[in-house]
Amino acid sequence: MQEKNRILVLAPHTDDGELGCGGTIARYCAAGKEVFYAAFSLCAKSLPDHLPTHTLADECKKATAVLGIRPANLVLFDYPVREFSTVRQQVLEDLVRLSKTIAPDLVLLPAKGDIHQDHQVICQEGLRAFKYVSIAGYELPWNNTSFQPTWFSPVSEDDLLRKTNALKAYQSQAHRNYMQADFIRSLAKVRGVQCNSGYAEAFEIYRVIA
Repeated sequence: MQEKNRILVLAPHTDDGELGCGGTIARYCAAGKEVFYAAFSLCAKSLPDHLPTHTLADECKKATAVLGIRPANLVLFDYPVREFSTVRQQVLEDLVRLSKTIAPDLVLLPAKGDIHQDHQVICQEGLRAFKYVSIAGYELPWNNTSFQPTWFSPVSEDDLLRKTNALKAYQSQAHRNYMQADFIRSLAKVRGVQCNSGYAEAFEIYRVIA
């Protein structure tokens, strides 16, 4: 996948892309590749009442900048969290528009075995909208009932540090156990051992167009 130059990351919610493939995003950005990030929900309903509704949008802008994504390459939608299935056709139409305007040669999205209802919609409709593009599914272990990695993306210490620093931008989500740096580092270490690298991220490959 290193020969790919226009990468689009599909995040059902702000922070999913950083969690699933933040190290790989950092590596691609450092290599000068054009990386785009589209988040489909700002999850305002999931925020504590004392936080403004734009909190996660602001945090996502900071986090993706830490990874090296240009502000112009960040696309934020505002679909209602946990209700993607009710607006499935609209989501598909937005994905088709992204396919036409960005023309990526690699799309990274939630894995097929992800049980979150919004993640399932983005995966299924993403496979449909980008049917002529190489596609891989990223890992979110707390949502994956099954995950069989077929691509390991080695990441450096600096890539991993960028990932953990990006996640620190999500102060509103800091209480979640999967946001902790020790978990992120431990998972990267496990995947690294599996591919004889210091650290890595794992993906399921769904389509490769060479």
